[in-house]
Amino acid sequence: MAFMKFAAFCLALTVAAPAAAQHAAAAPAARPLEVPYTQFDLPDGLHVILHEDHSVPIVTVNMWYHVGSANERQGRTGFAHLFEHLMFMGSGHVKPGEFDEALEAAGGTNNGSTTSDRTNYWINVPSNALELALFLESDRMGFLLDTMTPKTVDAQRDVVKNERRQSYENRPYGLAEPTLQEMLYPDNHPYHWPTIGYMPDLTAASYDDVVAFFRKFYAPANASLVVAGDINLAEARKLVEKWWSDVKPGPPPEPITVPGAMLTSVVTKTISDKVQLPRLYIAWLTPAALTPADGALDVVSDVLAGGKNSRLYKRLVYDMQIAQSVDAFEGSERLSSIFQIVVTPRPGHTVEECEKVIDEEIAKLQAEPPSAHEIERAFNQIEASFYNRMERVGGFSGKADQLNGYYTNTGDPDWFNEDLSRYRSLAPSDIQAAAARWLPRDRRVELTIVPEKSTK
Repeated sequence: MAFMKFAAFCLALTVAAPAAAQHAAAAPAARPLEVPYTQFDLPDGLHVILHEDHSVPIVTVNMWYHVGSANERQGRTGFAHLFEHLMFMGSGHVKPGEFDEALEAAGGTNNGSTTSDRTNYWINVPSNALELALFLESDRMGFLLDTMTPKTVDAQRDVVKNERRQSYENRPYGLAEPTLQEMLYPDNHPYHWPTIGYMPDLTAASYDDVVAFFRKFYAPANASLVVAGDINLAEARKLVEKWWSDVKPGPPPEPITVPGAMLTSVVTKTISDKVQLPRLYIAWLTPAALTPADGALDVVSDVLAGGKNSRLYKRLVYDMQIAQSVDAFEGSERLSSIFQIVVTPRPGHTVEECEKVIDEEIAKLQAEPPSAHEIERAFNQIEASFYNRMERVGGFSGKADQLNGYYTNTGDPDWFNEDLSRYRSLAPSDIQAAAARWLPRDRRVELTIVPEKSTK
């Protein structure tokens, strides 16, 4: 989620709060967003959403499987991300290597990603190659196991292990995120383990374990498909029905069990890493994505550290010059979110110095609402980011991805205006209240990463 923040949650704001009432009154009324679509269910249970957009001769096939690392269990982690690799390794009617070769020959591109909550795959092609994209996508849903072998699983298992080494274990500060998850969530919570999984679990997973995971979670009834772009709705529906006609249905998986997660004190931890400078991570548990408080905390993060004019950047980096960098963000996820502040002190300064200033600025925001200028700056930045994404139909966070995300998380593909309204309804006092309610000084996680001591 940079989750990075999950892009399909469509962060967007416009100024309509009391502190900006004169500005809002003078501005013309915002025109509602219109993203027309049709939707239907196939007999096998697959939910399909079609969106017609003839602005460019491109079409995207966007598949979301409603399975992520949260659907795994202790001792068997990393499966959802492993399938992000296996799904490109050939299927019943596509030999290994042919998936990418066929798309490249047609001028197409493709990719996928995994989060705690879902796995998505997209294919962008010229509109005359739509049928090819649908064939490839349906074949790996219906016939992946026909060609998947223990040798294939072992090869991709090794790829994932190497990715973990590069992205976490051998990357400066790379173990911060999984360590924070472990500190914030209890052992049995589905967000306790990292999306990529643990090395011992990846090693211990048998071929039969992997097959069982696919059969449980990769059935049509546990997925949703968006076809968007330069299409004719009736023709696109016929092609979808054609290529999924021989995909066997499967029962939807049972809901996951979500134990409570609550911080009752300050939890601290220090770990060493091959880094030059220490770094401090402060994190809080916050409300789930798409809730009003989640939107308010987006604005809190921008007021605190959203650019060079933000409060923390100005004090820590510009005025006092005691920090190299400072960031704040609301990491929105489906079950709950994490608000983080990350600061790296400059040489000769300490995390304690930086933490003192951070606490002072949070306390100020908790005591007094942000200014109209701060609110407007935050709204404009997030609104611009939203409309930039709206200009793309395919790829990560394009309109197809957003339609699929809204459907998965709200049941309504066209939740664009409702998302905007989360921000339009915010007053400066709401930002103050969110900081006071969700960023308490006495209930948070503090992780410090320090340079390893030289053994020379």
